Amino acid sequence: MLRRFALIALPLLLLWYCKQESGYKNLSPEVGYVGIQTCRSCHEEIYQTFIQTGMGRSFDRAVPAKSDASFGAHALVYDEEANLYYFPYFQDSALYIREFRLEDGDTVHQRVERVAYIVGSGQHTNSHILDVNGYIYQAPITFYTQRGAWDLAPGFRDGENLRFSRALNSECITCHNHFPAPVEGSLNKFSFMPSGIECERCHGPGELHVRARLTGKVVDTSRMADFTIVNPRRLSRELQMDICQRCHLQGVAVLNEGKTFYDFKPGMRLHEVMNVFLPRFTSSHERFIMASQADRLRLSPCYKGSDMSCITCHNPHQSVAVTSKEHYNKACLNCHEKPRESVCTAPMAARQAEEDNCVFCHMPPSGSTDIPHVNITDHNIRRDIIRGQTALDRPESKATFLGLEILTKEQGSPLEMANGYLALYEKYLQSDYLLDSVEVLLERSQEPAEKEFSTKVHYRFIRGDDKALAGLSLQLPEGFKMDPWTAYRLGEGLYRQMDYPQALRFFQMATEGMPYNLEFREKLGLVQASLKQWKEAEESLRFVLKENPKRPLALCNLGFMLVLQNRFAEGEALYDQALALDPDYEQALLNKAAVRLYQKDKTTARKLLQRILKINPEHPQAQQLLQNL
Repeated sequence: MLRRFALIALPLLLLWYCKQESGYKNLSPEVGYVGIQTCRSCHEEIYQTFIQTGMGRSFDRAVPAKSDASFGAHALVYDEEANLYYFPYFQDSALYIREFRLEDGDTVHQRVERVAYIVGSGQHTNSHILDVNGYIYQAPITFYTQRGAWDLAPGFRDGENLRFSRALNSECITCHNHFPAPVEGSLNKFSFMPSGIECERCHGPGELHVRARLTGKVVDTSRMADFTIVNPRRLSRELQMDICQRCHLQGVAVLNEGKTFYDFKPGMRLHEVMNVFLPRFTSSHERFIMASQADRLRLSPCYKGSDMSCITCHNPHQSVAVTSKEHYNKACLNCHEKPRESVCTAPMAARQAEEDNCVFCHMPPSGSTDIPHVNITDHNIRRDIIRGQTALDRPESKATFLGLEILTKEQGSPLEMANGYLALYEKYLQSDYLLDSVEVLLERSQEPAEKEFSTKVHYRFIRGDDKALAGLSLQLPEGFKMDPWTAYRLGEGLYRQMDYPQALRFFQMATEGMPYNLEFREKLGLVQASLKQWKEAEESLRFVLKENPKRPLALCNLGFMLVLQNRFAEGEALYDQALALDPDYEQALLNKAAVRLYQKDKTTARKLLQRILKINPEHPQAQQLLQNL
């Protein structure tokens, strides 16, 4: 009898075990990735359809075949705030962007940059990325395919044009692409860049799976799970959702201590690696960001009242562009089993106008709050909203901030929430009430001092409380391991307090931890120059310029340092290089004017000072020097 019970229970045990993340052997850190071409060798049919999906076409080299944009005289973007034009064009199969400025019909500034990569499947946009010696930056213009027009890239509008200097780190790239190879100790330098999201992002590392197949070990997956590779359909709903919302839950992502954006694997809970936060406003039920599909679905009555997940409706191996509307309608009718006439209460004329399509009415296309010129499908499936009557079609009312919600777990600790508020402030929303919340949360936190220290430093850094930072630099908790960003923030506070020797110590720690973070190197060179350590300062800044010769700050600071050593010609040449990259760089203009004055060239100095005042009429030093002239 006991043996019979064991035989009956075994299938149930296997089914339960398939649902557990610990059952999948490829979650082990030792298991390697094999690449999409290896997967293709056995799964050619799936490969051919997958590479046509939005994920498969998410990222590639900037060649004509990848671009969905139109080119020609009409492809001209003007940034009124910056008074700069942008013109994209292909030349010999290479894509370039020309930035220029006109004054009285003459070109007074011109800069040409080659685009290395195009981001986006073309369903909504094509954005563009520069590669400067492996350092990755976003270009300032995007092609919006639904509108069929070029415009400034998201986040570059309304005076926020960073031109060619917005660094793209692993957080950004690993959602829009498969795993690139980051250079250790860098923020945005990569030694290898893939071409699109690959199979193992959803199935996990494939080394064990391939090895098993090569040795003839085959699992009958109709009867049991193959634990050498993750099949998302065998996971619990929450684990399925975590795979999708790794990228389709855009918000404020905060890594756990010691984790990277490469550490999440299918079959894990996302909060094991990071937490994702979303600010909630009084309008959040109606207005939302583009990559919010997972959040919107979780708000849906359909999700709350069933066991559905993303793959209930979506086949990740097949493009939505070739998926029939009947496929999605069938997913609806699998739950709403009654005849459609009794399920849908809309008048027949309205149903026929929408081709009797459930999705068209209950998941209407809508704009997003973060990406202009796009329409996206709202995944909050509801009966109280229909196509043509979405909130973004109505006048926008002023939204009130309600709070920050953690979406990767039921409840965040006070310290986790404090880090979320700090990240929200730093990345998106600079409002003092967010920092007030951080202060309250830190007071509530019961974590050990070494766990709270970096957050406290970050908070004081954002507050600009240099005196408190100086005090914290003397209160390092026992057992605290200094991370590069905390060291950098302490160094900044000490530098602004003009405690250069102690600032030097922390900037050195930051640079040792991230030797290829060029901002850290620039600050190290600056404090070395402040201590008149000319040789060391020059080495630091020349390291930056060897890595990336298009850093106006490093060019200007090195030029200033050389001028102080009476190396006027070398210094002025560096100012010119900085101004060729950024014609509105006030400090470089001022430094060059000072050299011209020293050389008795008052005419050129006057023109340079007038340029500064045209950019910034309230510039005090330029006003004083021009008055003296």
